[in-house]
Amino acid sequence: MNEKKESFHYSYSAEQQKEIQKIREKYVPKEENKMEQLRRLDKSATKPGTAAAITAGVMGALLLGIGMCCTMVWMDALFLPGILIGIAGIAAIICAPLLYRRITKKKREKLAPEILKLTDELSRQQ
Repeated sequence: MNEKKESFHYSYSAEQQKEIQKIREKYVPKEENKMEQLRRLDKSATKPGTAAAITAGVMGALLLGIGMCCTMVWMDALFLPGILIGIAGIAAIICAPLLYRRITKKKREKLAPEILKLTDELSRQQ
């Protein structure tokens, strides 16, 4: 007479559960909440302007350096072109912050309705 004893065995490991949850989160599609979406939109308004301003500033600094090099090293042949190249570099450096403001302003105007809608929704929830 074989009697089967049915029993329930449960073991819990906190570390194992954390690891399981961590692995699971990698495969579950993320849902972006409204606050994350608002932060992402706010950052996206300044990124193009920042990239353009940095590019203009670096190019201007390089032009200024080339102009200085032309005037100081090759004084005989490239003095006047060096001055003109240096002035173009200074102009590019001066235009960098103006470029940032203009591009950022246009991008913010474009994103304003969506950002205002999200801020209204978030402020009503609280």
